[in-house]
Amino acid sequence: MRTSRRAAALITVTALGIVLAVSGCSGSGGKDAEERPAAGSGGGKAAGTPRMKIAMVTHSGEGDTFWDIVQNGAKQAAAKDNVEFLYSADKEGGKQAQLVQAAIDQKVDGIVVTLAKPEALKTVVTKAVKAGIPVVTINAGARFSAEFGALGHIGQDEAVAGEAVGEELADRGRKRVLCVIHEQGNVSLEERCAGVRKTFGGHVENLNVEGTNMPAATSSIEAKLQADKGIDAVVTLGAPFAAASVKAKDGSGSGAEIDTFDLNAEVVGRLKAGEVGFAVDQQPYLQGYLAVDGLWLNRTNGNVVGGGKPVLTGPAIVTADDVPQLEKYTARGTR
Repeated sequence: MRTSRRAAALITVTALGIVLAVSGCSGSGGKDAEERPAAGSGGGKAAGTPRMKIAMVTHSGEGDTFWDIVQNGAKQAAAKDNVEFLYSADKEGGKQAQLVQAAIDQKVDGIVVTLAKPEALKTVVTKAVKAGIPVVTINAGARFSAEFGALGHIGQDEAVAGEAVGEELADRGRKRVLCVIHEQGNVSLEERCAGVRKTFGGHVENLNVEGTNMPAATSSIEAKLQADKGIDAVVTLGAPFAAASVKAKDGSGSGAEIDTFDLNAEVVGRLKAGEVGFAVDQQPYLQGYLAVDGLWLNRTNGNVVGGGKPVLTGPAIVTADDVPQLEKYTARGTR
């Protein structure tokens, strides 16, 4: 597992904040995180602190396994911290904003939110902050987090992640790359492809597909590979689309390498089988865990993880060499 040179430096800066968030918890101590299964929706009193209610509102589309892993981390922290954890999602920015408003109306003690469509969320996130509800952003929209009044952002720097992928593709001798965007208007996905383009040196073309319709997405990728036999690498921006691209590659007769952002059990299996060249791990479990735990720490001890600066959880380049280490974690839904 390798981090990009720039990402490694940034991760070092925020490492202390991560350690504090994970280990500076309650006196519950207990089992090591590796020994604990992914928790349920919280409700335990092991933390010995007042009950909290935290809402997480994301831009997840239906069937995206990435968000299952995020929730597993959030639920583990919630169980430890005596937190009632509420989750809701909508890929449409306006509807996601309505869900944040619903959380405000419920008078939650904290909100975790993604800013994939930042302009749609700006007003309601600012409203939450003005109402005295602390907000932490995760995964998408890091550069808007402070502007909207959030305590901080937890995730990977999408531009740095894209640049790491561009460097990796160049090292592998690739010449023509197809970057598959599964959600139009998502600023984080656009930043990833832009990062690839910045460091790759060869030709990069974006392809927009309908992410919530996997057969249609597969057909779009297959058609592009049939039309352009010069494409020698396909980069997908979410783990489920790696499988779609492998299928599209087989259907088109293309020799392109399939690489992907994000990790799950299926991607690890495809790395092992040689069907995927590499994956970019941004550690979604850690994003969910640190967000909930950070809000708990803020309420119970006045902490601000990362001092208000983004806390990086990636990127790390994962290849078949890393499979033996990762299999047991992806199988239980924590990586």
